[in-house]
Amino acid sequence: MNITVLVSGGGTNLQALIDYEKSHADCPYKIVLVVSDTKNAYALERASSAGIPTRICSPFAVMGPKKAKAATKEEKRVAVSDAAMEAAKAAGSDAIVLAGWLTVLSGRIIDEFSDRIVNLHPALLPKFGGVGMWGHHVHEAVIAAGEKESGCTVHLVDSGCDTGRILVQKRVPVLAGDTPDTLYARIAPHEHEALVEGVCLLAESVGS
Repeated sequence: MNITVLVSGGGTNLQALIDYEKSHADCPYKIVLVVSDTKNAYALERASSAGIPTRICSPFAVMGPKKAKAATKEEKRVAVSDAAMEAAKAAGSDAIVLAGWLTVLSGRIIDEFSDRIVNLHPALLPKFGGVGMWGHHVHEAVIAAGEKESGCTVHLVDSGCDTGRILVQKRVPVLAGDTPDTLYARIAPHEHEALVEGVCLLAESVGS
């Protein structure tokens, strides 16, 4: 299964996918493209170091500075989503993996890659999902709610926000005195495992 990985930041989850592919001869996926919605994402350097082609699909890159400045949030989402979709299709991708991608996908990409887009979310969905629930915001909300456990979820992407079918979940305890940073540090290694597992599961379903 050829995959395009969508990123926005440091790319530690992308690195986990790269490392698994390189270390397993029977890996069921191949990363053919990495797309970023920010031009300075370190994930782009990780991809280049691994010999994987990259593409920047920020609002400025795909709409032009003048149009991007005047566009609404939804117009930017659609433009970025369309550009990412076309890049993935041009690269021969069977599926799309969101690995720390912050733009909410919108428009045709959801239908074009129906049941072939997976996302990693840093909480136990359906709890603590939806618009605004990303990164440290999620961990802050989990701690504020007094939850006894948290973790991460790999799920299929549909037209909602964090509402698609769950493929993999990993759980960790929330400890007394936890901060968003300490909770994240406990979850992060499991994110890498969960994402690889989820992409392998998707590869099995796409190939069957």
